[in-house]
Amino acid sequence: MTGSTKTPRERYRQQVREEVKEKAWQQIAGSGASALSLNAIAKQMGMSGPALYRYFANRDELITELIRDAYRSLADAFIAAAGSGGAGRPGLTGLAEVLRRWALADPHRYFLVYGTPVPGYHAPADVTAIASELMAVLLDACATVAPAPAAIPDTEPHAFEEHLAAHRAWAGSHPEAPPPALRLALTFWSRLHGVLSLELAGHFTGMGLDPALLFDAEVDRLVKP
Repeated sequence: MTGSTKTPRERYRQQVREEVKEKAWQQIAGSGASALSLNAIAKQMGMSGPALYRYFANRDELITELIRDAYRSLADAFIAAAGSGGAGRPGLTGLAEVLRRWALADPHRYFLVYGTPVPGYHAPADVTAIASELMAVLLDACATVAPAPAAIPDTEPHAFEEHLAAHRAWAGSHPEAPPPALRLALTFWSRLHGVLSLELAGHFTGMGLDPALLFDAEVDRLVKP
């Protein structure tokens, strides 16, 4: 029989931290991340400001924890989809579906990660590392869909292709990924986030459009040769 190895004090600390994060999400939903206040959360929880600072040293530490949780949940969903889906186009389409479901499930979480940066906040390296996991899964899927370099007509490269060849650091664990896969991954990421951001911000409201169909059409255009 096994049980938790945490002490009662550690379990209590984790419980308080989770409650703080829950209150923080409520604040973000009401006023935005830039208005996040630990003192306001402490008041809601019936604690003093100094007492709450024993759990989160400052606002940025709390924001980091929220962003870390958000990235981790999306990365885990991507990894699970990649592990259960087939190769090629279904895999890439499946990742698009996962991304949209994740975004619609919690728009405030989505915008904290992919919306306007919080003024004065800079994410630490470990958060960037989780984001790189997402790109690694995406590049795996794109490598099975993008044409091999030899299959691409011998035409004059666009300025962006020349730029991409010399700026590959963002590819992380895929330093040798072929340029077509890199281009597809970037196009996939930027185009689908563009549609999602507009949808979640309400910019399609009143236009008489179905955002789900628009999103699906963009995915089809990306994965079909």
